[in-house]
Amino acid sequence: MSADPVMSHAEYAAHDATALATLVRAGEVRPAELAAQALAAIERLNPQLNAVIESYPTRDYDAPADGPFAGVPFLIKDLVCHEAGQRYELGSRLARGMTVPHDTDLAARFRAAGLATVGRSATPELGYCATTESLLHGPTVNPYAPGRSPGGSSGGSGAAVAAGIVPMAHANDGGGSIRIPAACNGLVGLKPTRGLIPAGPDFANPLNGFAIEFAVTRSVRDCAGLLDAVAGPAPGSYTRPPMPTGTYADALARPPERLRIGWTTSPWADIPVAPAVREGIEATAATLAELGHEVVELRPELDWVPYCRATLDVWSSFVAAVADQLAAATGRAVGPDTLEPCILATYEYGRRVTGADLVAADPVVADVTRRVDGCLAECDLLLTPTLPHAAPAHGVLASSRDDLDHQGYFEVTFEFAHFTGVFNMTGHPALSLPLFTDTDGMPLGAQFVAPHGGEATLLGLAAVLEQARPWAQRYPDA
Repeated sequence: MSADPVMSHAEYAAHDATALATLVRAGEVRPAELAAQALAAIERLNPQLNAVIESYPTRDYDAPADGPFAGVPFLIKDLVCHEAGQRYELGSRLARGMTVPHDTDLAARFRAAGLATVGRSATPELGYCATTESLLHGPTVNPYAPGRSPGGSSGGSGAAVAAGIVPMAHANDGGGSIRIPAACNGLVGLKPTRGLIPAGPDFANPLNGFAIEFAVTRSVRDCAGLLDAVAGPAPGSYTRPPMPTGTYADALARPPERLRIGWTTSPWADIPVAPAVREGIEATAATLAELGHEVVELRPELDWVPYCRATLDVWSSFVAAVADQLAAATGRAVGPDTLEPCILATYEYGRRVTGADLVAADPVVADVTRRVDGCLAECDLLLTPTLPHAAPAHGVLASSRDDLDHQGYFEVTFEFAHFTGVFNMTGHPALSLPLFTDTDGMPLGAQFVAPHGGEATLLGLAAVLEQARPWAQRYPDA
């Protein structure tokens, strides 16, 4: 592939995916020219960011492509989703150099949408981390502050989109891993309803249904358009939520009528919430009221201790099962040379989790889900912080720490993922929007939660907020 860029990086990065696709359809730019722009950005920015772990400079990006995003550069996170024949390492030394002979359903849908995958984005080991700092590939840098985390586990995708390498990128979310990097990097991050995006053929119900596939984007219209392109069940899908009438993109042109929105800044456990976060959510609630919506202080009541135990058991058993599968595939032994200290401790605990323990988690899932459903019966949407504070320094959340056992690591991780993980358990759609920053200019997120299947309402409101408090042209210094 060779093509000279026809626009500056600033011009390229100022276009969202929808705008780039429009230029391609109009014949004003070739897909190979856009790919060259993305690859040049990787070459220039990635030595500092470490967001992209592999790029694909030799692909034929001018090969015929169709779909709504034909020719738009894209990254696939190195976890769950993968392309046939490409390296797939899950951020782990245990899987170093591994390839898989088949596409996942979602990778095939990305290709059918016309997206031009220019590389793989970084992930922490096995995705069980709220930062992106694997020993295999090293730490990914937040483009807003080099010493800080980009969030995780989709931190490579988040940093790359924030820096303008690509306009959107694949991400997935088992405890906040779409919404956390969206908040840390000033992006739009939607975790769709459980079952709306396929995870096959490798998984039917990954992480006992807690884990959801999708993407991080810069604009709301890209989020809606991509959801239209890839949503819907595939053979083997465990759950099959109803599809909307019309398209998600249509919802952007129909602002929701007056909504009743419950909001809170109160955590479910005794954890600190930064003043800037509380002030940002209060300001967001005031904006919603100015837009004509009814806002009330409201939150679901949760029994936090059983929630944490069930979440720990589900995550730990998943880590153990995946690590054993990787060991069998690669012939490597699970141990301190192949798994990071916190992941190894989690693996060892996960091997002790029994089938009875996982069955015992089910009534907890039912109780938490009923409580959130009950709260959403009183209002149309919930508004919470995405995170309790801005992105921390590197090392704080890293799974390479050697001073934590499995319980301590879980507590550190899910204190940061405090407001996001609940809605992985319940399966509700949740959307993080970059509506405010802290006093240092670090991005922070407002999380909106809807009833199951409520993506159209979320996106319609997000489009209004994007106009009222725009963020799309906010870029880190690069």
